[in-house]
Amino acid sequence: MTAACYPDDPGGSLSEDASVPIFDQSRALFVFDGHCAFCSAAAAFVLRYDRAHRINLTPAQSPLGTALYNHYALRTDDYETNLLIEHGKLLTKADASIRLFELLGGIWRIAAIGRLLPRAMRDALYKMIARNRMRIAGRREQCFLPTAAQRARFIGL
Repeated sequence: MTAACYPDDPGGSLSEDASVPIFDQSRALFVFDGHCAFCSAAAAFVLRYDRAHRINLTPAQSPLGTALYNHYALRTDDYETNLLIEHGKLLTKADASIRLFELLGGIWRIAAIGRLLPRAMRDALYKMIARNRMRIAGRREQCFLPTAAQRARFIGL
């Protein structure tokens, strides 16, 4: 399977970047900071409520996660944003969070209301939470690891 070209991709197509492992793009991919308890809780939330299995996950610290952060020229020493890659498009910050909730379906789609706020305002709110996430929820000594039942939803480990 080859990667699609990402319109927002400063480094060109993922398929042209040999440092990015080829991964299953048939579902959205949520890349999260596995050492952040807040982000790991978000991953657990996705696993619990994504009953249609529309979303795969990988920690930012995995080989695939690190390669994606590097590819998009994002910091790998302090993950300031989660990534959501869907249908060849990279979403970050508030847009990634809103779309993640939409993909969960059901009542969670109400998060789309967040798009009524100007992007600068919703990203500022996201940045404030991201900057304080370790104070809010703490740091995990070990990266979030899926259970045997959840393992099929994780890629690039």
